[in-house]
Amino acid sequence: MNQDSDSSDQPTGQDPLLLLKTLQLLWTKKEMKKFKEEARRGFAGLEEPLAGLLAMLEGSGDWKGKGHSLGYCIVTELQLWMKEHPAAQQSGITLKKLQARVLSILAQCPANLLDPLISIYQLHTADRNYLLGHVSHLYHRGDYKEAAVLSIKLKLQPDQDVEKMCTPLLLQDKTNLVEDYVGDYPELQSKLLQILDTWCEPGFNIRDITSQYQGLSGYKPEKFNRKMLSKLVFRLLDRFNADPALCPNVVNQRHLRTLNYLFYKRFVEKTMTQENWTDHVQSTVGENRWLQGHLMQLLMRYCDLKTAARWAQRCNLPKEMLPYRVAEELQKLQERERVEEATKADHHEERKKEDYYQLPIPRANIHFLQTWEETQRCWEKVLRPGQVVGIDMEWKPSFGMVGKPRVSLLQLALHDEVFLLDLPRLLEQAVMEAEKEKLPHFIQRLYSDAAITKLGYGMSGDLSSLAATWSALKDTDKQAQGVVDLLTIDKQLQKGSIDWKKGGRKVDVVSPEQSDEDRGCRQPEKGLSLLVQHVLGKPLDKTEQLSNWEKRPLREEQILYAASDAYCLLEIYEKLCKDPESFGLSSDLTGSLVGKPSMKPRAKKQLNKQEVLSPSGQQCEGHQKETSCPAAPISPKEFSVVCDNMLQGLGRYLRCLGVDVQMLENEDDHRKAAEIARQEGRVILTSGLPYQTLRSQVAEGRCFSVNSSEKAKEQAVQVLKHFNVQVSLSDIFSRCQ
Repeated sequence: MNQDSDSSDQPTGQDPLLLLKTLQLLWTKKEMKKFKEEARRGFAGLEEPLAGLLAMLEGSGDWKGKGHSLGYCIVTELQLWMKEHPAAQQSGITLKKLQARVLSILAQCPANLLDPLISIYQLHTADRNYLLGHVSHLYHRGDYKEAAVLSIKLKLQPDQDVEKMCTPLLLQDKTNLVEDYVGDYPELQSKLLQILDTWCEPGFNIRDITSQYQGLSGYKPEKFNRKMLSKLVFRLLDRFNADPALCPNVVNQRHLRTLNYLFYKRFVEKTMTQENWTDHVQSTVGENRWLQGHLMQLLMRYCDLKTAARWAQRCNLPKEMLPYRVAEELQKLQERERVEEATKADHHEERKKEDYYQLPIPRANIHFLQTWEETQRCWEKVLRPGQVVGIDMEWKPSFGMVGKPRVSLLQLALHDEVFLLDLPRLLEQAVMEAEKEKLPHFIQRLYSDAAITKLGYGMSGDLSSLAATWSALKDTDKQAQGVVDLLTIDKQLQKGSIDWKKGGRKVDVVSPEQSDEDRGCRQPEKGLSLLVQHVLGKPLDKTEQLSNWEKRPLREEQILYAASDAYCLLEIYEKLCKDPESFGLSSDLTGSLVGKPSMKPRAKKQLNKQEVLSPSGQQCEGHQKETSCPAAPISPKEFSVVCDNMLQGLGRYLRCLGVDVQMLENEDDHRKAAEIARQEGRVILTSGLPYQTLRSQVAEGRCFSVNSSEKAKEQAVQVLKHFNVQVSLSDIFSRCQ
C-alpha cells in the first residue's frame, strides 16, 4: 500500500533518457531554477541514479563542451543530491560495473567533469591495476594528454614509467602538463631531470626519440631541441629546488656558456681584469676534465702558447690532453711571466692614480674584520649618535646560475677609517658560538637608529640581498630610518640634463660617452662611478667589480676597491651638502633626504651588483626604472626595434601593434642586433647576459632589457610604457598582411 502511494508521487524506474529530454529543454530555455528542481525530482525517481547519470551522458552530445555545459550541470546537481541522499551510493560488483563504464567517458569529457565524476563513482577506491590498464590503453591509442591527465587525477604516477609518459607530451610542447605530472613526487622529479639531462649529452641524437613519434598529433619537432630542454631543466631545478648535480650535462653546458662569456668579456670587450677573469675561469672549470678540455681550446683560440701552458699547469692536465707545443712551453714560461706581470702591475697602479678616484685615508685605516673580537671597536664607533656612515656590500656575481647571491662583504666607512666585515666568516663563528643573531642585531640597530645617517647607492637592492642572506634581516627595509640613498640624488641630478661646472669645464650629464677621447678606449662611466666623476672630478675604478668576493684571502686590489666604494659616499654627501644649489639641488638637501626611505620591492629576478645602473637611460636587468623626465609620446609607426632571438614572441606581438620590428634568427649571434641597430637606427630589445654586451655597442638608452620570465603581452606593455609609445586602434594589425 505504502509502495503504491510512493509510486504515485514519484514513479520508480523513470527512464533517464526521458529525464534528459526534460532537462535539455529547460537548459535550452535557461530556466535554471526549474532545471534544478526537475533534476532533483528526476534523480529521486530513478531506480539507480548513478547508472541513470551514465545513460544520460552516453545519450547526450551536449556534455563535451567546455564551461557549464548541459552535462556539467546535470553532474554537479547529482553530486549535490548524492550528499543529501548517501543511501543512493553503490558498492560491490554494481559499483565496479559503473566504474568500468565511467572510465570510457572520462577519456572524452572536459576537464571540469573529471573531479566530480571521479568523486561520484569513487574511482580512488577502484582496483589500481585496472585503472593502470585503462590509462595504458589510452596511451597506446595515442591519447597521451588524456592518459596523463587521468593519471594525475587518480594519482597513478608512482606506478608508471615517467620517461614513457612524458616524452610524447614534450614533443607536443605540453611542458606545463609534464610539470604537473611529476609535481607532487620528488622521486619522479629527479628521474625526469636525469632523463632530460641524458638527452642533452653531446653525443646524443635527439632524432632517436623524435623518430618514434612521427605521426603524433600536435607534434612540434622544432621546439624539441637542446636549447628548449636546457631551459626546461633549469626551470624544473628552480621550481622543485632540486640538486643541480642531477643534471651534469646541462650544468656543464651552462658552465661552458659562462666560459665563452668570460673569454668575450676579457678578450673582446676587454672590460674584465686578468685577476678577476682568472678567478672566475678557475671557479667555473673546477676539476671538470670536460670543461678543462674546452678551456684549452678557447685558450688556443684567444691566447698565446704561454697562457695556455700556464693554465695547463694550473689545472694539472695530463700531457695527453695537451697539444705538443703547449706541453713544450710549460717549463720555460714561468719566470718570464712573473717579470712581465710585475712590470704591468707597476704601470697599472700609476695609471690608476692619475685617472681614478683615490682614497684620501691611509691604508692602515682600512680594517678587514673576521672575528667578533675585532668587530667590537667597529660597533662602538659606528653606533655613536650623530655618526655618518657610508655603506656598501659585495657578493660574487652569479652569471645567470640558479639561486640568489649571498653577501660576502659589508663595508662601513667613517670619516677617518673603513671597516670591511667578512660576513661568511663572522656568521660561521656566530653559529659555532650559538650566537646566530649577533650580526643581524647589529645591522638592524644601525639601520633603525634615526640618529645615525646611513649613506648608500641603490640601498633597496643591498637590503634585499641582505634579507636573502639572512632571513632575520627580511624586515630591515621597513624599520630603516635616517638613510640617504644617493641613487635618489643621482636621479635629481640627471633630471633636466643639468650642466655642472667643475673648474671651468662643463660635464654633460646626459651624454657621458662624449668624454671617451679623454679616457682612451674605456667604457662610458655609469651608476655610482658616473656620480663620483660628476661630483668629485674622477670616476671610480670599477675593474674589481666582477671579483670573486667569496674567495679568501681578498687581494689588495679588492680591499682598496671595496673601501673606495663605501668611502666615496661620504665625500659625495659632504660636497653636495656644502653647496647643493651649484648642482641644481634643493638648498635644504639634508632635511629633504634624511629619513625613512621609500623602498621599492625588488624585481622577481635577483640582480647582480654590477647590473644596478644609473638612471641615465641605461636599464637595470630584470627591474626597469622609470626615468624622471619621460619622453614625448610617439606612435608605433615612429618606433623601430630589433628583437634578440630569445624574444621572437615579443617581436610578433609588437608587430601586431604596428611597431616596425626586425627579429634575429635562432642561429644568429646576439651581436648582430647591435649591427642592425646602428645601421637602421633601431632600439635593441634583449634579455639576460647579452644585455651587458649589447648596451655597450650602441648609444645610451638604445638597448632595453625585458624580463624573460614574463609573457609576450606583459613584455610588450613594459616596452611601450618605457618608450612612451601610444597605440591607437588604427595601429593594430597595420603592419600585418
